[in-house]
Amino acid sequence: MTDPCFPECGVARFLTLLNGPWATLIVRELLKGPHRFTELRQALPGISPHTLTSRLRQFEKHAIVIRTTYAEIPPRVEYRLTPLGEGLRDVLDAMATWADSVPTPEAALSVRAEGAGEQQ
Repeated sequence: MTDPCFPECGVARFLTLLNGPWATLIVRELLKGPHRFTELRQALPGISPHTLTSRLRQFEKHAIVIRTTYAEIPPRVEYRLTPLGEGLRDVLDAMATWADSVPTPEAALSVRAEGAGEQQ
């Protein structure tokens, strides 16, 4: 039986798994290597502990992240991407490349103004 909350469409599934801006930024940080919870919080100013915990749990549930607990005093927990999670590197690289090609609002306005002048 399929989960009705887990879309069959690939794009919709991607958006379900990486919903919200924090999810993609967490993956971006984990692409640099394993991180502890506090390291992720420091790398992502403004993220709440609740949101970070929620996203990491969702990623664990879908085998994007592995949580490793080390039997030390004090206990140490580390998060790292699985091979499936590492597969997001190309996706994030493509997103960054595309975003770099988007003109600033000022540049877009001047391009639109030039285009409107040519149509008259």
